[in-house]
Amino acid sequence: MANLSQKDFNTLVSDFATAVQGAASALLDFTVGSILLAIGEAVSSVTVWLEGLILILLQTTRLSTSSNGDVDTFVNDFGYKRLPAVAADGSVTFARFTPTMQAQVPVESIVQTADGTQSYTVIADTTQSAYSSTLNAYVLPAGASSISATVQAVNAGTQGNVGTNTITVITGSIPYVDTVTNAAAFTSGQNAQTDAQVRTGFIAYLASLAKATAAAIVNAVQGLQVGATCVITQFYAYNGTYQPGYFYAVVDDGSGNPPSGFLSNASNAIDATRACGIQFNVFAPVTVTANVVMTITAASGYVLATLESQVQSAIQGYIGSIALGQTCEWSKLAAIAYGVSGVANVTTWTLNGGSSDLVPTSQQRIIAGTVTVN
Repeated sequence: MANLSQKDFNTLVSDFATAVQGAASALLDFTVGSILLAIGEAVSSVTVWLEGLILILLQTTRLSTSSNGDVDTFVNDFGYKRLPAVAADGSVTFARFTPTMQAQVPVESIVQTADGTQSYTVIADTTQSAYSSTLNAYVLPAGASSISATVQAVNAGTQGNVGTNTITVITGSIPYVDTVTNAAAFTSGQNAQTDAQVRTGFIAYLASLAKATAAAIVNAVQGLQVGATCVITQFYAYNGTYQPGYFYAVVDDGSGNPPSGFLSNASNAIDATRACGIQFNVFAPVTVTANVVMTITAASGYVLATLESQVQSAIQGYIGSIALGQTCEWSKLAAIAYGVSGVANVTTWTLNGGSSDLVPTSQQRIIAGTVTVN
């Protein structure tokens, strides 16, 4: 921002009085209630208002100092947009006590968390074996006691990320279906870009224009949505064979299991950025499950069962935040547990049955499996 010399109200009134008295041949009255003081205060008030307008104008015309909508209008002029929030999604299990009749779970059915704060809509998912595109519903055949279906949070953002077995309420009635639950935590919800993230992304966007570099290709994928990641391997095929003039990209939407639509969008974005004559392929990540077993003790005055649930959620959140190709650190699990107020000690903990870090390849992403805290 420009270096603007500012004066407060009292300084402006004082300068007004000094200027008037300096120009007059006789001493003038500037006591409280005098006409000249009232004129000076009125002029100073307008000056402070104009000064404020100038400061706001200077602030909003620069990306580094603007905020909210002013950030958007600035970057939009250059073809860049703030990435919106992403709704969490995942698999839930619908079950029943008496599997005599065939049942259907229609798309757009609503389920909720036990506390009622978060709602999820059943969505079509052809990768689920129970989904019928003809019926636009998930079919629970006679004799079957449960099926898996895909749901998506009604409210986009991280508020849709919940722990295991927290989505347990069926809103309304689904004939011959009694219960619902989520065996795995939901971690794919992302908030819209903050102002700081927009500024960082905008700089990367400008740097990538008219360049077919690796950074430009990664930025093209990251620009699809919040939480999108991309890892590029150059000169080698997916199977490790040396192949000049070729690269492959492993991309993720933040869930670890990106849908075909996201893979297609990523391929199109890369194709628009790659150099002419360079071949490429796009792959989804291979998921590596992280199973954690931990034993904790509670400090005096704390309920152990409550702490166990809080630590479990914190660990699931950490694993869910691990990006494509990043390591899950065994030692950090204990640090996360100690970060929960009331945890007095972490006596034992294992990661996939051992005490070593879980190190993925560039083709892999670590996701949360079973997290047991007792």
